[in-house]
Amino acid sequence: MTDGEKNTIRQLTRLQRRVLGTLVEKAFTTPDQYPMTVKGLMTGCNQKSNRDPVTEYSENEVSDALEQLRELGLVAEVFTDGGRTTRFRHYMRLKFDFSDAQLGIVCELLLRGRQQPGELRTRASRMVRVDSQETLRAELQGLLSKGFLQATGALERRGVEVDHTFYLPKENMQLGQLAAATDADEDDEDGGRAAVRSTGGGAPVGAVQVQELQQQLVRVQQQCEHLMDALDAAQRRLDRLERELGLV
Repeated sequence: MTDGEKNTIRQLTRLQRRVLGTLVEKAFTTPDQYPMTVKGLMTGCNQKSNRDPVTEYSENEVSDALEQLRELGLVAEVFTDGGRTTRFRHYMRLKFDFSDAQLGIVCELLLRGRQQPGELRTRASRMVRVDSQETLRAELQGLLSKGFLQATGALERRGVEVDHTFYLPKENMQLGQLAAATDADEDDEDGGRAAVRSTGGGAPVGAVQVQELQQQLVRVQQQCEHLMDALDAAQRRLDRLERELGLV
């Protein structure tokens, strides 16, 4: 497979992201079991550790996603010596100009979604070494500049959260407006803080309101993710049933 133009793929479905993330993770963490069979991939996609949300994808669904990823050039079939079962490997390094650390970071975000840099560094270090928070921040900044990372604010800020940008538009998982609202609260041109009242605990009312809104937004997004999972699963079952009945 030739390298071709890189960084052109910007959107993936929820199932495609889970399958691709699992392939990248297993290539890093269990190379003796990589490339992977469809059955192994199904188990990896549905495992209860290092996944959010936990899913119950079928072998047929994983196979369909692999075919879609193969058409995108992100996955290829591999025929091993003496092996009777088809195996699959990812081609993320050919399709994107990510460093190893950036690939591990993107993989972790594909499998878990938004998280704070501290926990992201710990989790990504399962796959690739990230020496310090400064190193992590530099890698995140690189992904941000390429358009594959979004954040709720400046990467140096305490409590900032980051996420990948491979979502479909209908998922409505953009963090930009949240970041803008938070930055505006902090960067009032008039010195701002004198005009912000404090609560009994000394925290500015504006900051408390923003934090509450952030928490509410996270809960709503999580609920939407579960609903989208259920809807996607129902649609896939309907499509498969129509094909089996010869209706399409």
